[in-house]
Amino acid sequence: MKYWEEVLISASTPIIEAIKVITDSSLQIALVVDNQRRLLGTVTDGDIRRGILKGINLNNPVDQVMYKTPFVAGLNDSKDEILSIMRQKSIKQIPLLNENGIVSGLEILDELISPQTRNNWVILMAGGIGSRLQPLTNNCPKPLLHVGSKPILETIIENFIDYGFKRFYLSVNYKAEMFRDYFGDGSKWGIEIHYILEDKAMGTAGPLGLLPKKPTQPILVMNGDLLTKVNFQQLLDFHIEHRAKTTVCVREYDFQVPYGVVTMDKYRLTGIEEKPVHRFFVNAGIYVLEPEAINLIPSQNRFDMTELLEKCIVQDYETVAFPIREYWMDIGRIDDLERAKSEYAVTFK
Repeated sequence: MKYWEEVLISASTPIIEAIKVITDSSLQIALVVDNQRRLLGTVTDGDIRRGILKGINLNNPVDQVMYKTPFVAGLNDSKDEILSIMRQKSIKQIPLLNENGIVSGLEILDELISPQTRNNWVILMAGGIGSRLQPLTNNCPKPLLHVGSKPILETIIENFIDYGFKRFYLSVNYKAEMFRDYFGDGSKWGIEIHYILEDKAMGTAGPLGLLPKKPTQPILVMNGDLLTKVNFQQLLDFHIEHRAKTTVCVREYDFQVPYGVVTMDKYRLTGIEEKPVHRFFVNAGIYVLEPEAINLIPSQNRFDMTELLEKCIVQDYETVAFPIREYWMDIGRIDDLERAKSEYAVTFK
């Protein structure tokens, strides 16, 4: 079977199965076809995430989230013609159709051009004390605690390296020398590591005001106590596609009320729902910021990311949410750490 045939699905395929097709394939797309292999639409990670934000159930058929008018190329079109279309339309995959409109191939941008190193900076917030993890953090900062065979922060950095990121800033405070001793200048990993030294608690966004110079491209900011398999390439693509000034990763959070919840009109009972489940999107601690957003951060002052997001909204800066459906674990408590240790071998193999 040709490799691209593995991403052909029908319009009735559940979205959850389409996710698996996209995730298991290196092509980052699924092609929705009829029983004659005529193209009905395409589905990418971004299409699915937008569906999630609209509240579409992942068990619904994929035709509810597919893009119905994708760009296509002819089977006999030259590589230069195809590459020109992809660059003009800012797309990374393009289905190839024969003269009868049947899907007969798939071209991938990364296979047509040489891969390039990403110049976007990655800022990792690693200055916290980790008081909820005491006594483990009495002599070791939380991001340097081991999960699996290495520190949490090393796993984070290696995940970014896998997506082509090479320039890192570590914002440190508590036991800052331990980070320098372990990571040095990053040459062991073939990357650059610079340090932002917080001489006081600067909050979750304040350290960005200490950058030695302003970035010229979007930067990625992440808390240094998270373990996740989020696709950072898709995150950056999503940010650029939506022309956002700020992108916030969000995670769906379910909360079940342990009692029957009643509704009333004054003293009259009008309804009762047994142990209802409420669903929210919560901040996942990963961001993409344009230089204009960073300019809103005061220098040398404590400043939290929530304050920055509020400022962006007031300034009418495009601020969008990127839903995380991959593995994500905020290691804030002892039981979170133990769970991460038990899941590490399978999740980060």
